[in-house]
Amino acid sequence: MRTNIVLDDKLVEQALKLSGHKTKKEVIHQALLEFVQNRNRRDLRELQGKIQFSDASDYKALREKN
Repeated sequence: MRTNIVLDDKLVEQALKLSGHKTKKEVIHQALLEFVQNRNRRDLRELQGKIQFSDASDYKALREKN
């Protein structure tokens, strides 16, 4: 999709340096990808009280295997 937008030049320059990308297009693509991934990631605080662990579950043993 072709779109014309006005970007903050200093912000774009910072993003170019931090990302290592060579073009503005690559930086914008990466920024959009990270934005979508972050928004789709479920906030762990939303799960509080919703997960029930079995009393028979030995979570310490599972941790030792990894």
